[in-house]
Amino acid sequence: MNSTPMKDKFYSYIQNLQDTITSKLEKVDGSAKFQEDIWKRPEGGGGRTRVIENGSVFEKGGVNISAVHGKLPKSMQNYFEVDDADFFACGLSLVLHPKNPFVPTVHANWRYFEMYDKEGSIVDQWFGGGQDLTPYYLFEEDARHFHTICQGACDKHHPDFYEKYKEKCDTYFWNAHRNEARGVGGLFFDYCKANKEMDMEAWYGFVTEVGDSFLNGYVPIVLKRKDLEFTQEHRTWQEIRRGRYVEFNLVHDKGTLFGLRTNGRIESILMSLPPHVQWKYDHHPKTGSEEEKLLEVLKTPKKWV
Repeated sequence: MNSTPMKDKFYSYIQNLQDTITSKLEKVDGSAKFQEDIWKRPEGGGGRTRVIENGSVFEKGGVNISAVHGKLPKSMQNYFEVDDADFFACGLSLVLHPKNPFVPTVHANWRYFEMYDKEGSIVDQWFGGGQDLTPYYLFEEDARHFHTICQGACDKHHPDFYEKYKEKCDTYFWNAHRNEARGVGGLFFDYCKANKEMDMEAWYGFVTEVGDSFLNGYVPIVLKRKDLEFTQEHRTWQEIRRGRYVEFNLVHDKGTLFGLRTNGRIESILMSLPPHVQWKYDHHPKTGSEEEKLLEVLKTPKKWV
C-alpha cells in the first residue's frame, strides 16, 4: 500500500493550519476579517494569501500558504551548488503587526522542500521553519511564556532541539548592520534532513508539533496586552522599531530573497512589512526608559527558560 507522498501530506497540513490560525485570529480581533487571494505562479504552482488589515487588534497581518514547483532558477542553482534541477517547495508563512505597541509582532514559518534529478526522482528533501517574537516594550513574562511553549514542542521530539534551535534563531534574526537582535527570538531550524536519529516522518512530526503550538505561544500574550492604554509616544517608538523589522526582512531574510529570486508573488512576499513605519535620524531613547531597557536586551541574546 502506498503511503501519501510527503509533499502532499505536508501541503494538506498547512492548508488546515492556515484555516485554524486565521479563524482563531479573527475571533481575537473581533472586528476585521481575513481577505483571501488565490494566485497562480506562471512557472508552476500558486498559493492562498490571507491578509487582515485595520482591525481592532491587528493593524496588518498575513497568513499565507503556497506550493510552487518547476525548474530551479539559475540564482538558486548557484546557491544550492547544483546543475539543472527541478524543485517543489511549500510552506505557511505568517506575520502579525498589532496596533497596540504593548502587543509584540510575531512571525512564523513552516516549510518543506524537494529537489529532483532529470528522471524526476527526489535527490534531496528537507523541512525548515520556526517562530519568533518581536516586542516593542519588554514584558519578560511574555518572552518566557513564548519560549516555554517552544521548548515544550521541542522536548517531545529531542532533548537538544530547544537549545539548538533557539541559538540558531538568535543567530539568524540578527540585524548585523545594527548589531542587535530583531526581537527576543524563539526557534529557527533549516535543512532538517533524514539522518540516523530522525527519518522524514519524524521530522514531519516535529515540524507539525511546532506549528500546532503557535497559537498557544502567541494568543495568550495578545489577550493580556491588547487593551492596555498607550500614548502617541509609545506608538512613535513602535514605528521606529518596525523600521528595524523592515531592514531585516529586506536586507537579510533568506525567505524574502528566495521569493524574489524565484519570481514569487511580490504582494505575498512583502506582506510581512508593517503599514506605518518611521526612520528617525540617529534616534536614541531616554536613559533609563522602558525603550532603552528593550535595546539592552536586544544587544545580547538571553536565556528565557
